[in-house]
Amino acid sequence: MRLLLDTHVFLWAAADPDRLGKARDLVADRGTTRVLSAASAWEIAIKHRLDKLPLPEPPADYVPMAMRRLVVEALPIGHVHALQVGTLPDHHRDPFDRLLVAQAQLEDLTILTADHTIGDYAVEAIIL
Repeated sequence: MRLLLDTHVFLWAAADPDRLGKARDLVADRGTTRVLSAASAWEIAIKHRLDKLPLPEPPADYVPMAMRRLVVEALPIGHVHALQVGTLPDHHRDPFDRLLVAQAQLEDLTILTADHTIGDYAVEAIIL
């Protein structure tokens, strides 16, 4: 399985994996490919800068370190991903989540999230 970790899921996996509940085993499974979008790195950097997300280190250090430790692959944002966002229905106003949905659709990924609104899109999702 190829999992696109929603931003909060990545942060939970890195700092408090018990918050993942039953999905903790799925995230830890070596047969699972874990992916983090550049959109999530961007969201983390913005929220940290606005003092809405405390981290033990600056995001430029914390995110790559956590990705290495959790064996998470990076997913860049491409033009096709950005353009796909424009085709999505307006179920969600969060631009980061809309970009994750577009990437999951185009890259054949399953989104792991606690955001129930993601389930309203035509995308494979595991809702925590």
